[in-house]
Amino acid sequence: MGLREEAEAVLAETMEDPDMFGWSITLTDPSESSAEMYGLSADISQMIDPDTGEVITGRVASVALRMSSIVAAGFTGFPKNIAETTSKPWLVTFNDILGTEHTFKVRESNRDRAMGVIVCMLEVYRT
Repeated sequence: MGLREEAEAVLAETMEDPDMFGWSITLTDPSESSAEMYGLSADISQMIDPDTGEVITGRVASVALRMSSIVAAGFTGFPKNIAETTSKPWLVTFNDILGTEHTFKVRESNRDRAMGVIVCMLEVYRT
């Protein structure tokens, strides 16, 4: 097994094991097919303004999922931004640490094909 395969196997443990960093995440595609999987999630309310260097209040949410898990869940594509407002977006739902559910739409997705991970930047989704 090469280093990339070993790294992907380690990701399976660290990202998807709920006793480690794995967090339950529901992924829903535009056809409304969904699957529960485990990955990393973030939802923070402070960030640095890149123009001024000042701390500002905002909301930055993201998830990181293994690409192989998305394929294994039966999805035929990977999460991405759907710009048309007449089309359904890719959705991501997860609970915060207090158990409150939050649903987001995928604003941007970045695939690391070498490691087999996709990071999705999210925005709050309101129906």
